[in-house]
Amino acid sequence: MISIKKLIIGLGGVSMATLLVAGLGNSMDKPDPAEYPFAPSLLQYKKSAAEFTPPETCGECHSQQYNEWTGSMHALAFKDPVYQGELNKAVKAVGHDIARQCEGCHSPAGIVTGEIKMPGLSGLSDVALNGVSCDMCHSVSGHSGWQTPYRFPGNGSLILSPGKDTPSGPVLTKYGPYQPEEGCGDGFHECVEQPLHKKAELCANCHQVYHYETHTPIESTYREWKDGPYAVHDIACQDCHMVDFDTFLRSADTMKKPKKEEFRHYFNGANFLIYALTEQAAKKAGDTELAANVHKKYEMAVARLQAAADLVVIPIYRDKKLAEIKVRVKNIRAGHKLPTSLTNIRQIWLEMTVKDENGKVIMTTGTVDEKGALPSEARLFNSDGMGEGFHFAIDPWEIVAFSRQDAIPPKGYKDVYYGVSAPQSKGPLVVDIKLRYRQAEQEIAHALLAAVPEDMDLAAIYGLTAMPDLPVVDMVSKSVKIEPAL
Repeated sequence: MISIKKLIIGLGGVSMATLLVAGLGNSMDKPDPAEYPFAPSLLQYKKSAAEFTPPETCGECHSQQYNEWTGSMHALAFKDPVYQGELNKAVKAVGHDIARQCEGCHSPAGIVTGEIKMPGLSGLSDVALNGVSCDMCHSVSGHSGWQTPYRFPGNGSLILSPGKDTPSGPVLTKYGPYQPEEGCGDGFHECVEQPLHKKAELCANCHQVYHYETHTPIESTYREWKDGPYAVHDIACQDCHMVDFDTFLRSADTMKKPKKEEFRHYFNGANFLIYALTEQAAKKAGDTELAANVHKKYEMAVARLQAAADLVVIPIYRDKKLAEIKVRVKNIRAGHKLPTSLTNIRQIWLEMTVKDENGKVIMTTGTVDEKGALPSEARLFNSDGMGEGFHFAIDPWEIVAFSRQDAIPPKGYKDVYYGVSAPQSKGPLVVDIKLRYRQAEQEIAHALLAAVPEDMDLAAIYGLTAMPDLPVVDMVSKSVKIEPAL
């Protein structure tokens, strides 16, 4: 065993105090209010007379990009009723100052302009309501991720610069990933190349979220990517989430980056629930064009889920008799863990039924009951949060650590084992197994929807007169025959 003395000598005489400080992953400085005036959101705003541009204005010249963005998760980031319910709960629990951390990513313009003062949608401009609109990304002149108190991008550590003041008046400035072509902006705005727009670090600023006091990584999508094989092969977030479905498959399978003309503004992921709710709202409002647009994004999200994972069923024999069934759950195409984001809320689990040669059920597990609840023994691939007193915690403002982390790493797997006995069976056993996904436990989703602000009438907007059952997507379904004995 290496002694402490030898360890210090081997580290070139580094002091024990330095080692201890380096090991304190949650230690950090508090944000300087002068540098980060919207803390705990770490947005920075280079204010000028140039204002943010509404997305409809951008769509006049960039119709394809506007149509792709419309109905996307970026477009719905602030209006999402589940988010608004969570925000409303957060404000009541810890106050609006803390909730600015959420708003800084869900409506950056709304927070830096001071429009957003409480949960809800009333009285807000189009720019604030439309969440992560065109100008929110194309006004990003840089980020302060490596200089933040966390020394890592996160909590909205973007620098927003929609324009600049000149002697002849304000000039709009739009940043993008490529060198501008001649005439770019057509006199309405100037164009500036910003290499950050090609990198995962652009996304990291909002898809890496830390607790406002303890620095606990509540959402670690960027870190999951950075520590995995996609980062090694330079396949960034944009290479999978800003392309169509077939290009996503190619990026994930071959680690080949898309061409410039293959990029799209879908920002599509696994959040099919909000697409479904938005489609309902569009139909209720008579907007058939939006309903069709969002339905395509819904189908794309479901297809991505169903392409993300795979299952391998392996029988284990002892004394030539079946003793266990091993199920290997593989993350084959997600560049981050499965699930990601709020992994203590998301649910991926196995449902399995084993029948004998006569069709008699020998065992079953992981079946959702009539109230939408999972049995306690269900094999879940997610996490459990804990509060300061080491108790179970679900709300992100309360979680300061995790007691369980079972999400599946990119290109990695998790093995689970089921004990099974079929002494009377002579023919092959039939194993029907599914990997299932939903965005939250039904009880939690109902609580969030019930907590939406008063100005969001779920019946009027979405036609919801009762809390809906949360939809479940079967990511993988397989039926395998296994011999009960060798």
